[in-house]
Amino acid sequence: MFSLSSSHTFLLYPQICDMRKSFDGLCGIVTNELGRVAHSGEVFIFVNRKKNQIKLLHWEAGGFVLYHKRLEEGTFAMVNNNDLRISWSDLVLMIEGIDIIKSSQKKRFSL
Repeated sequence: MFSLSSSHTFLLYPQICDMRKSFDGLCGIVTNELGRVAHSGEVFIFVNRKKNQIKLLHWEAGGFVLYHKRLEEGTFAMVNNNDLRISWSDLVLMIEGIDIIKSSQKKRFSL
């Protein structure tokens, strides 16, 4: 069951990732290249060179969960962001294939 929500922190790995990597290989990237703790509860996002595959690594109570999606046509729309952190809404748009140009939430004023 897909158990991710907006309450999680999402970090996009900024380089190309070999999709042959599984739990241990991706945990190694998280620890050695991102300097993070893989079982912290953060969700780590990896994309391949062609941008047609994405993996999400997440620690839940009792173990790691790895979500993997491969597109048969097209590519994932990538977030143009210098920060590793992306929002839940940007992740959903990216997975659904919607191009993310500028994501900002407007502040509403009440009278």
